[in-house]
Amino acid sequence: MQTDIDPRSLIGRKALDRNGAKIGTVDEVYLDDATGVPEWAAVRTGLFSRDAFVPLEPSDLVDNTLRVPFDKALIKDAPDFGVGRHLSPEQELQLYRHYGLHTSAAPAPPDQDFGTLANETP
Repeated sequence: MQTDIDPRSLIGRKALDRNGAKIGTVDEVYLDDATGVPEWAAVRTGLFSRDAFVPLEPSDLVDNTLRVPFDKALIKDAPDFGVGRHLSPEQELQLYRHYGLHTSAAPAPPDQDFGTLANETP
């Protein structure tokens, strides 16, 4: 997705699936904790429905509409974590798996070799 878009400007926009079918309206945008880059959008899927999380990375903003490259059925079946709260790393991983997206490898464990003591000779 375009990185120069203000995430607040996505709120209230229509969201369409890969076939152009209306999914709903963007309610909230979630930013990556480390980078601050918009990562997920919560899309209200209907008047009495819930919000479904959709990934913003493979999505595009076309003619003021969020185009999500997944089928509407897959989006509606996404895990439901509620909105207005922080997504945990485990919840994000569930979402990535649901959409068949690759995640970056887990960080390497910290190096346990803290060096030699001052009075030791190398």
